[in-house]
Amino acid sequence: MKALVIGATGATGKDLVTQLLNDKEFDEVDVFVRKPLDLKSDKLNVHVVNFDNPEEWKDAVKGDVAFSCLGTTLKTAGSKEAQRKVDFDYQYQFAKAAKENNVDDYILVSAYGANPKSKIFYSKMKGELEDAVKQLHFNKITIFKPGMLERKDSDRAGEVLGSRIIKFANKIGLLESQKPLPTNILAKAMINSSKIKSNGYSSIKLGNIFCFAEKTNE
Repeated sequence: MKALVIGATGATGKDLVTQLLNDKEFDEVDVFVRKPLDLKSDKLNVHVVNFDNPEEWKDAVKGDVAFSCLGTTLKTAGSKEAQRKVDFDYQYQFAKAAKENNVDDYILVSAYGANPKSKIFYSKMKGELEDAVKQLHFNKITIFKPGMLERKDSDRAGEVLGSRIIKFANKIGLLESQKPLPTNILAKAMINSSKIKSNGYSSIKLGNIFCFAEKTNE
């Protein structure tokens, strides 16, 4: 299979690309990034693109399954408008290109609580992206909705502290529905979902993400 990836430089994306390159069922991995990757493999094709100009790269979005795990934070982006450009515009343009190039399977990382009617900017944006991608009518679309992600070597102080608090609560039987999700587990679940032969739309929330990561090929 040939995999297409957007968001390869983020924590989830790095784990995803590494696992795809080590997976014998994938013989080619194309990534679309803003800067070169510090990663080499005969299976890896790196497309350095300007996401603001989809006309320049959309024809290269051809393969069997597309993985979208691009995202940024409001702090990093600097404004809601800049965050929406990354979290909505770039991802939608990638999905649209995949659909136009007859990619059958689309896998999107969204967020717990995503809702286009939410009054919370982030949740509303993620919900709007989900709806927009669903309207493209891929043969198969899987949307993962993780809560707090556990990133290796994270420099986000609030995230690290929050993860520690929730893990402590988990040990005494509390907040199980908010269990931190390691990005390598999310990546494994995404890959396993791509190997399931099915059609239509699936929404995978936290508890089931762990289950998907444990699935064997079907």
